[in-house]
Amino acid sequence: MKNVKLHLLVLILVVIAEFIGVKNIPIGIGTIVLLPMLYAMIFGLLTTPKFLNIAKEKEMEDAGSLIGLTLMLLMAKYGTNIGPTLPKIIAASPALILQEFGNLGTVLLGIPIAVLLGLKREAIGGAHSIAREPNVALIGDMYGLDSKEGQGVLGVYIVGTVFGTIFIGLLASFLAANTPLHPYALAMASGVGSGSMMTAGVGSLVAMFPEMEEMLTAFGATSNMLSGLDGLYMSLWLALPLSEWLYKRVYKLKYGQLPEAPVTKEGN
Repeated sequence: MKNVKLHLLVLILVVIAEFIGVKNIPIGIGTIVLLPMLYAMIFGLLTTPKFLNIAKEKEMEDAGSLIGLTLMLLMAKYGTNIGPTLPKIIAASPALILQEFGNLGTVLLGIPIAVLLGLKREAIGGAHSIAREPNVALIGDMYGLDSKEGQGVLGVYIVGTVFGTIFIGLLASFLAANTPLHPYALAMASGVGSGSMMTAGVGSLVAMFPEMEEMLTAFGATSNMLSGLDGLYMSLWLALPLSEWLYKRVYKLKYGQLPEAPVTKEGN
């Protein structure tokens, strides 16, 4: 709270982003919705180059330490939407639970592409999940963050932090405009275990379907909460074993031999 420069920068960026407002870009039969959060993210990135001398290391470090706090406040706000819509959420609980298996899609899609692009065991760390904080901790505990797997998960974590919110916000609005998927389904899909990504996805949907705002935010927040609760166990019991198995198969397919044995943090 002592970094006055940081708070002034944030205030200026928020005011500029809100002044621009929501922009709708027609694409085919639908519309891509650009939200103020997207502008704020881009403007924030533009303040970081050293030659501009706007945001220095201190501002960036302090901003990083405040992300968790602000997301907690955001999730508390979303939590107030869950109670009034609880009967409908309970009715949709099978879909909410089964959708968690969709997290395995990162393995089935990411591992083959990563190996074919030339990555080795970095593929396991980077593709076993969407690489949020619990997944970084899991890989760090099992392999160490200085390992190949650790490099992979940290690389995806950084990319997800910088571009993930922008990507999922655009993806949600694009799918809502150009596919028959129901907005509730897309709201649930936005809850990937990242508060900022969920907010971007749900925010885009709310801008397109304002009459569904309460249900969209409730489904998104509930899905995100479930992803945070069982996502770690999904990674530990299913995603990582599947990643190891698939990595060996794709590696052998490309190189004609099995890969090197994994080295855990304990060295066995």
